[in-house]
Amino acid sequence: MNFASDNAYGAHPDILAALTEAAAGAVPSYGDDEITARVTKRLAQIFDHEIAVYPVVTGTAANSLALATLCPPHGAVFCHAESHIATDECAAPEFFSHGAKLVGLEGARGKLTPDLIQAALPGFWRGVHSPKPSVVSITQLTELGTAYTPDEAKALADFAHSWNMTLHMDGARFANALVHLGCAPADLTWRAGVDALSFGATKNGALCAEAVIFFDKAKAADFEYRRKKSGHLLSKMRFVSAQLDAYLAGDLWLKNARRANALAQQLAGALRTAKGVTITHPVDGNQVFAELPVELSDRLRAAGAHYYDWAPAKDGRVLVRLVTSFITPEDDVAAFAKLARG
Repeated sequence: MNFASDNAYGAHPDILAALTEAAAGAVPSYGDDEITARVTKRLAQIFDHEIAVYPVVTGTAANSLALATLCPPHGAVFCHAESHIATDECAAPEFFSHGAKLVGLEGARGKLTPDLIQAALPGFWRGVHSPKPSVVSITQLTELGTAYTPDEAKALADFAHSWNMTLHMDGARFANALVHLGCAPADLTWRAGVDALSFGATKNGALCAEAVIFFDKAKAADFEYRRKKSGHLLSKMRFVSAQLDAYLAGDLWLKNARRANALAQQLAGALRTAKGVTITHPVDGNQVFAELPVELSDRLRAAGAHYYDWAPAKDGRVLVRLVTSFITPEDDVAAFAKLARG
């Protein structure tokens, strides 16, 4: 019963098959191949917009290189204090931007709001003595499993643009948010004012594949040089693109996300009926945050359940995070639910 992360499970068979198919024959290197071109065309159709697309291998690379492109070395990036870029990427955004400052803000349910950023801005208008506000970065889904609606994203984009900042979206779980909200990909991105998207695939069925998408090609600037200099321009780029190609084909990315989300809802529904358990945040995707009695958590782990403690235990209770994937066995969800209900 592994609910530690959607990274814990393997790649979808269709994606693995695409890698085998991509291995046949000889093709141009460094992304000048037909598969990479097809991925760009497919994503442009999916987002209903002309875009610049750059495949990379990791989410950290996608976020860091996108932010480095959008933010000058003397700039500031406003993000949630618990965002992945702030807590889990080993200062890579600062490193690749040659010194830009991440400004973490505390917001309810993992979200930023224009008011939060507005309240922080007075400390950043001292000319050359303070970093220049340059980017707002939001996570979709958030680190607490909640989804920004198109209206929430638009409010942030409008605010950012009014201050000559750009809006970046870390979409590691973009598909999970999208199927939950039931809107078009365009409505959650460029129509809402998002300037750049880190489009995640690894957590949702790929082996190791992400893409950085710029909705205004002019904002991509020197991204290609940054990708090369950082070591993320693969000579055999077709093997990254092949994963994305299969991921998008037949809406596999959406099907995978729907299954993961549905399992999370089953899990949350069962936990709501368990004695002493509290679901602490809305379940907008494939993550469930629950406060458990410590003795129940100990019993679940003793029975073979794997998940993360999100905060230290306090007063006999512990906040945990449970994550489902596109391939989490339904039997594991049922077994966990039965154990939780005692």
